[in-house]
Amino acid sequence: MPGNPLTDPNWATDVADLVETKVQRFRELTTDRIVMLTRAVVFGLLAMILGVALLILLLIGTTRALQALLGLGVSDPASVYLSYLLLGGLLCIIGALLMRKRHEPVS
Repeated sequence: MPGNPLTDPNWATDVADLVETKVQRFRELTTDRIVMLTRAVVFGLLAMILGVALLILLLIGTTRALQALLGLGVSDPASVYLSYLLLGGLLCIIGALLMRKRHEPVS
């Protein structure tokens, strides 16, 4: 702790160092944590948006690939309907399995 300014020649530097230390600690406890939280929210939202876009493109690509594969054996309109039926059925089964695994809230 700084002493008497009349007898201590380093009193001004000691007080300045003490203030700087306290301000730095306050900044670490407030501003730095808020910046970290804000970055986590922004990057999380960005990852979520990109994930949804990637999932949509994956579904479109899977549908087109399935139509091309089915088009080798059946006509084009039939391959479109069959691809929708197969992919839709697969997604419904996946959704039903996920719904079965969910936990019911306790009342």
